[in-house]
Amino acid sequence: MSTYPPHPSYTRVGVQINIMLGTSKLTIWIMTGLFAITTVFFNLYIFLMSLFKYKQTKQWSPSETIIAALSVANVVHQLICYFWMTLDEIDRNCNIVEMPYSIILLLIFSLKFTIVWDTSFLTFYYSIKLVNTTNQCFTQIQAVIIKHVTVVVCLIPLCALGTCVPMLVVFVPENQTENNQDCGMMTPDSYTGRIYEAMLLLFSDVLPGVFMVKCCVSISVHLAIHLRNMKASTNGAHGPKMGSQLRVIQMALSLVGTFLCFLVVDLYVNYQIVVHHENAVVLAFLFISIFTTGTPVVLIYGKKSLWKALLHEYNIFLDVYPCLSCLKVSEEKDKPSTPAKLKN
Repeated sequence: MSTYPPHPSYTRVGVQINIMLGTSKLTIWIMTGLFAITTVFFNLYIFLMSLFKYKQTKQWSPSETIIAALSVANVVHQLICYFWMTLDEIDRNCNIVEMPYSIILLLIFSLKFTIVWDTSFLTFYYSIKLVNTTNQCFTQIQAVIIKHVTVVVCLIPLCALGTCVPMLVVFVPENQTENNQDCGMMTPDSYTGRIYEAMLLLFSDVLPGVFMVKCCVSISVHLAIHLRNMKASTNGAHGPKMGSQLRVIQMALSLVGTFLCFLVVDLYVNYQIVVHHENAVVLAFLFISIFTTGTPVVLIYGKKSLWKALLHEYNIFLDVYPCLSCLKVSEEKDKPSTPAKLKN
């Protein structure tokens, strides 16, 4: 082991992070609560609108099944996450035994795993709907997956729970900082624990991120080829129009962009926890709350029926307060276009 003292810059950074997390936990808790409200609102809106449509049509499309599962996971995760943060804020001296805290953390990490893979699965679904391939083997695999969307959606949370349960064995409930104590926080204290931590991050963050980037590249290439062909067919007389298909492409790419921003922050926070032994888990919960708020907003915008209904309800709400009429949003339809539409 090296006997050299830590570099002063590293020490200052560590002290700054510790002070920020130790003195601002209440601020993070309040901010997370605000995002929890928006998360529950937007996800419940999506889920209830999906149920309303199901009662009318008696069927769900594959995308609606995935989106409904994602909305439920977002809401449940946010409620359990904020419950843990509230307990941690109230029980500052950790008088409650550690096991309940650890089990709640296990559920939170399992639900995070579920949310990430549901988002990745949804991006994959849109990529195969938008991009045509001549590979018959890949086409058959896609068809099987889409045919059994409900089974896949049910397997994801089970795999998440199975992947996260070992942390109760290989991690130890331990707090290694004095000014920033989180009750029931589990950290690896052995070589096996660190290997498991790396594998968990690989499967819960990195692998779905790579999967989504691959889908993003496929969609971007499809968009470029489609725009080039449409422009060539019109001899450049006017700009190509793609109608609802472009809206779906924007939604899919926005989902990937939102997730990649979350991935960078989440990996950094986990680095602080594992390498510098900082109990920055509340910071991780804040950023995933932002992610679970941004994702449903992107999905609502991508599904034109949901977006129009939300704008209509928003304008009706403003009608109650005439002084806020200047905040109204126009509900006029876009100019009609002739390209093929994609059902999402």
